[in-house]
Amino acid sequence: MAIVALYGSPRRRGNTARLLEAAVTGARETGAEVREFVLRDLKISPCLEIYACERGGEGGCAIKDDFQQVAEALLGAGATMLASPIFFYAVSAQVKALMDRCQSLWVKKYWIDAKPLGRLDNPKPGLFLSVGATRGKNLFTGAELSVKYFFDTFNTRLWRTLAYRGLDRADEILQHPEYLEEARRAGMELAGKVVS
Repeated sequence: MAIVALYGSPRRRGNTARLLEAAVTGARETGAEVREFVLRDLKISPCLEIYACERGGEGGCAIKDDFQQVAEALLGAGATMLASPIFFYAVSAQVKALMDRCQSLWVKKYWIDAKPLGRLDNPKPGLFLSVGATRGKNLFTGAELSVKYFFDTFNTRLWRTLAYRGLDRADEILQHPEYLEEARRAGMELAGKVVS
């Protein structure tokens, strides 16, 4: 089962992208297959609350765009890695659009299939990587909560968060090779959890 890696930064080579690249490298070093999605390159409309997903059936969401391929990958993945910078104590707009479209997965799971709310059966592991410019105590709290419940929609539990303060400008992460190494090791560990 492949690991899905979601690049959630508006910048293609930003700090979170480099962290995720390190985690992907670590996973691949163990022999894991990783499928990567750069969200800024995809066409994913915001959720329009049409609730066609409530009727179930093929595809779930009435809006047809790149969301379907990402959702299919997430549902079939053995684990998920998500990287996003912090914007106003939340994830990026690219990540938030994907999260909101996963409302269709939530509806399927909790309304159509009537699973007990919040119960995960044999959950898959998820890794969240993030950076933020400030050093606020609660800088990552809102984003981490959003990621936790986003992961829940495709039966994934937030296994680990690696979050680093005081990084804003492109390439500042390169001044902290220890962060990149920590991400690489986390990718290796995550891959080990998929195999085990």
